[in-house]
Amino acid sequence: MRADLFAEDITGLDEALTAVDGFDRALVAGLLRPQPAQSAGLTGLAHAVAGTPLAARVAEAAEKAAGGAASEDHFVALAAARTALLGSVHDALMTRIEEATGRPRGEATAPEPAGQQAANLLTAARSWLSDLARSGWQGIDHDVVSGAAPVISAMLPDPELRRLATLLDGFAAELAASCPGASMERIPARRWADLWSRALLLTVPGAADVPVTGTATGRLLPLGVDVHEHATAVQAQIHAVFEPADGTTPRLVRAGIAVPKPDTVVGAGLWQLLRPHMSLLTAVSEGRSMELTDMPVTAEGDLIWSDEHAGRGEPADAFATARVALPAATDAATAPLDRHPARIAVPVFLEGYAVQKDDDTLTFTLPGGPLAVDTDRIPTAGPLTHEAVAASGACIGLLRWDAGTYRVQPLAVETTVRKKAVAIHAGGWAGGTTDKAGAKAEKAATDAVAVLRERAGRLLRK
Repeated sequence: MRADLFAEDITGLDEALTAVDGFDRALVAGLLRPQPAQSAGLTGLAHAVAGTPLAARVAEAAEKAAGGAASEDHFVALAAARTALLGSVHDALMTRIEEATGRPRGEATAPEPAGQQAANLLTAARSWLSDLARSGWQGIDHDVVSGAAPVISAMLPDPELRRLATLLDGFAAELAASCPGASMERIPARRWADLWSRALLLTVPGAADVPVTGTATGRLLPLGVDVHEHATAVQAQIHAVFEPADGTTPRLVRAGIAVPKPDTVVGAGLWQLLRPHMSLLTAVSEGRSMELTDMPVTAEGDLIWSDEHAGRGEPADAFATARVALPAATDAATAPLDRHPARIAVPVFLEGYAVQKDDDTLTFTLPGGPLAVDTDRIPTAGPLTHEAVAASGACIGLLRWDAGTYRVQPLAVETTVRKKAVAIHAGGWAGGTTDKAGAKAEKAATDAVAVLRERAGRLLRK
């Protein structure tokens, strides 16, 4: 991989992010009665999209918002401009990754129209999000935030609106936990503006159209597991190379499973909640491939997993896959609304590097230059540790972009333990383990889950 490319500046990147930051600061204080600094942020956003098809609408929206007279349609235009700018940043970063890895990216396809959505509920959601923009993050209180509750309750039963409803539900919960906004010492301006913009665009008819779905038949070769944990939910996302049975070009795909969880179940106990829903986790733990037959898959490379379409395959070493199959695979395309720098997670294979340690941070020094290592993303639900990464000689990871620089998140490493070469995987305990530390953590989680199930059963019996 050409790590030297990551040190080169990308034309226009800083300017685009500066415009986004200016708009995000305007949302902090709210757009009911904007101050001069907020007006400057709005104007900067409009200037950043000048010369694009959005130019006229965004210029009008920025002018109205600066005067405190923005309507819902104006807020939608501002959200679209912000999303387009971050989308351009995403595309520029991904182009640099393509150059560095030498792998092409798949082509995006137009989504299929969704069913008829309840226009009144979309309008109600848009109204609440507009009220948030007027009040600003510093002006939120429980009265403002609670306005989302009836909208969310009405949306959740409708499958066509569940995507937006889930986003609004999580967003409202974050805001409620932070009320009153005036007392907050630190406001997550970028995150809340991201959630606000995405939710607002999803209220536009057609924005929630479903991705094109086909089927996949062939061999699935897992590379590694990424775990996303929240207090009340957990998701495991498996990155893999898919080799079609018809001999066409291999491509990178993802398979994910998400489940609700009690906040007392952490660490290795997470696998007990995930395992029953996906046989692929066991295959990852055992170092096996999976044979897929007509498995639904989106154009963006997301497998809509069903164990009915998957069978146990032959042994498949992840590092052999990374060395042989990964370089020839096509990277997945990105859906329009997913074009955001935070969504970048590209599988890469690195070896022949030197590890540089600086306090608690690690850097891989490759022949082309240094690459920061993000060990904070390594899940506690597996045997992979900071120390194992520091002692490694080869790494399968996800290339990300964070805080203005490219970083690699390790999914697995090859290292030496007691003078013996071993591979350590972040998802090594996904299908169960005889490892002493993993077994101990599983036992503790088993006891906690058993108690919770017994209590739940007792409540249901009442």
